[in-house]
Amino acid sequence: MSNLKEVQARPSMDNNNTVLHITMLPWLAMGHLIPFLELSKCLALKGHRITLISTPRNIKRLSNLSPNLSPLITLIELPLPHVHGLPENAESSMDIHTNKSQHLKMAFDGLEAPIAAFLERSTPDWIIYDYASHWLPTIATRLGVPCAFFGLFTAAFLAFIGPPSVVLSNEATWSTAEDFTVAPSWVPFPSNIVFRLHEVKHALPENISGFSDSYRFGIALRDCEIVLVRSRVEFEPEWFKLLTEFWQKPVIPVGFLPPSVEDGADEKDWAEVNAWLDKHRTKSVVYVALGTEAKLSQDQVNELALGLELSGLPFFWVLRELPGSTKDGNDMGMLPDGFEDRTRDRGLVFKGWAPQVRILGHSAIGGILTHCGWNSVIEALSLGRALILLPVMHDQGLNARLLEEKKIGLEIPRDERDGSFTRDSVADTVRLVMVEKEGEPLRSKAKEARVVLGNRDENEHCFDGFVRFLMEHKRQQG
Repeated sequence: MSNLKEVQARPSMDNNNTVLHITMLPWLAMGHLIPFLELSKCLALKGHRITLISTPRNIKRLSNLSPNLSPLITLIELPLPHVHGLPENAESSMDIHTNKSQHLKMAFDGLEAPIAAFLERSTPDWIIYDYASHWLPTIATRLGVPCAFFGLFTAAFLAFIGPPSVVLSNEATWSTAEDFTVAPSWVPFPSNIVFRLHEVKHALPENISGFSDSYRFGIALRDCEIVLVRSRVEFEPEWFKLLTEFWQKPVIPVGFLPPSVEDGADEKDWAEVNAWLDKHRTKSVVYVALGTEAKLSQDQVNELALGLELSGLPFFWVLRELPGSTKDGNDMGMLPDGFEDRTRDRGLVFKGWAPQVRILGHSAIGGILTHCGWNSVIEALSLGRALILLPVMHDQGLNARLLEEKKIGLEIPRDERDGSFTRDSVADTVRLVMVEKEGEPLRSKAKEARVVLGNRDENEHCFDGFVRFLMEHKRQQG
């Protein structure tokens, strides 16, 4: 697996040394591109050939491949078609404001013809695709190539959005934001895994792309041969069972795909960060990172900053200025007057991209204040870091509820309607999770979760089952 020290890539010894050629097509977001690349690396370490398709700027954003993997992984660049209303050079969700996400999907849909032409020439054994490319299974069927939907979400999220009768319906099941805040009728067991109103009130954009996200998910799930989930049955058994009942096809866990601590770090950047972390005691620092897309209001940035100051604990805060932000009180880069000077002795605000996995792997880090993106959760728990939860958008709210239900994270209290929170709630939650006696069970649970999420052998056993399925299917078809 990719969290191992990399060894020479080798052909699998099962099924007569069958070597597969697999094409990958992720959605245009770093939170999707990175796990698709991780999956590619894991397959290449088994000796299989991978072709990963994306746009030029996104391909350049991916970390360099190690010499033993680069002969087996080919990165293909296809220019993104221009769409009116999409900013120039925008090729990823990190390049745009969230109100332009439908424009990006329209541009992505414009890749259908060039991708079809490429697949006709390359004849892969399998195609693994993402939710946005609902048109991909039709191409695969025409070419006689089996395809797999790779769900970069928890099984809980994929089951929450509904069975086929819901996600493929023309009726507006999710017509209001309030609909998301109660347990769906199709969940047959008690569940608190629901959204809060503030997490979804802006999640119902005008459907200018012609296809709702629900429809894209529905077609992607309906028309694949198998559903792949970046999780394990042991972590969410009831949700895997429900998902299988909904779609009546193999739902296969691929494991958590925890990345290598060495992955994706520029040595110059890391030297600066490492020097700062080395000055702090073991597990004393809270790492604060809200992903590449999550956007807080100016008031929320202020309260988060003042809460970190009030906590009295060391912190390392990665703060990015997001596309579309302005200077009129909605800029994530604006901090309270004097904040950095007052906290200089124990806090660092790192403005820009930071080597997150390496930071989390440093002994000084005790916990993470996270937006609950599934990538970040996996990275943190695979290293045993305690979780302070501040979900903002997309699936993050459901992830937060799932983690709280498992008692491996604690959410910062917020107003459920507008998402506001106070500096006191930030300080109290950070201190409880990081240092106070009442937080010891959470810290212990995080250590236990490392066994499930970060265990090399168990993740590899799970992954090997997935690979055997792919090869057995090819053998049967061959």
